[in-house]
Amino acid sequence: MSEHAATHPAAPSVFWETRYQETGTVWSGRVNATTADVVRGLQPGRAVDLGCGEGGDAIWLAQQGWNVTGVDISPTAITRARTAAAAGPLPGTVRFDAVDLESWSDGEDDGDGYDLVSASFFHSPVALTRTSILRAAASRIVTDGHLLIVTHAAAPPWAPPETHRKHTFLTPDEEIAELGLDRDLWEVRISETRSRTTTGPDGEAATLDDGVVLLRRRRPFSP
Repeated sequence: MSEHAATHPAAPSVFWETRYQETGTVWSGRVNATTADVVRGLQPGRAVDLGCGEGGDAIWLAQQGWNVTGVDISPTAITRARTAAAAGPLPGTVRFDAVDLESWSDGEDDGDGYDLVSASFFHSPVALTRTSILRAAASRIVTDGHLLIVTHAAAPPWAPPETHRKHTFLTPDEEIAELGLDRDLWEVRISETRSRTTTGPDGEAATLDDGVVLLRRRRPFSP
């Protein structure tokens, strides 16, 4: 969700912790298919998953050999992610931290930067400085590293109109423009909308559209 399109008055920490506490498992625990499809073409290295929730994407990255940090504002979500990660051996490593991304600092242990910053469905119905968070994370990406953003390109067909009436669904090109990253330092590798099939909450088959942005940090030009 755009950082200017909040539809709920609660603070992000209260809203998301309440959501996870009031229900059982919120997400499927599986990696998003679009995220997996894009990442399979990248060389594993050091990664951070923004708004990792219960850890599905971050754990999958570790299964592919990435060394991953998953971060989310909800301590309950992070506890579930840690439990899920402990269920089996991982070729890579994964750790989970409960942090507010608006003031997040990854500390000296991650001072070398990231080969991948992933933000899948990094939307929020409460106030969130989303673009600023993504820009700050992008600044930590090393040369030849990637920023991957997967978004909802449209509301799911089962969602009541009142739940997304104030939401602005950015196109991939609009997403890139809003980030405002230096085009001399960033190469656009993917900017497109992809469709995938899924099952709705009542078991109905549905097609969802994902916005996909993949940017690669260029090697600085030397005259």
